[in-house]
Amino acid sequence: MSTEAIEILNDYKLRRTTGRISIINIFRDSNIALSENIIEEKLIGLCDRATIYRTLKTFIEVGILHRVIDENSIVKYAMCNTEHCSHSHHSHDHVHFKCQVCGNTECMDDLQITPVKLPEGYTSKETNYLIIGTCKNCN
Repeated sequence: MSTEAIEILNDYKLRRTTGRISIINIFRDSNIALSENIIEEKLIGLCDRATIYRTLKTFIEVGILHRVIDENSIVKYAMCNTEHCSHSHHSHDHVHFKCQVCGNTECMDDLQITPVKLPEGYTSKETNYLIIGTCKNCN
């Protein structure tokens, strides 16, 4: 069992199940956002589809993961950066970069974004900044 995954689950006061630990390990071993299909492929035989979806939903709600929506409206998931997210504040106003060559999507936490000021009466629930181009590995 991964000590880091167990610590994360303990920090968020979540039960330590094989599925949850496995999902955290998948994201810790990857520096890119992952689709539900990729996550399912990596967990074949460990847990079923319903468990994966419930776990992803829980991890988003508590701030372990965040959603990334690409240009084809495919939902992917990425680990939250603890510098930007905590138990009480869940913020993902950062850029995601999708490589048009390899298809990988990654968080670019260090890029500064000018906050968008919405007109009076509008409230934002979620913001998705996506840049499409060629990553450094494919250039």
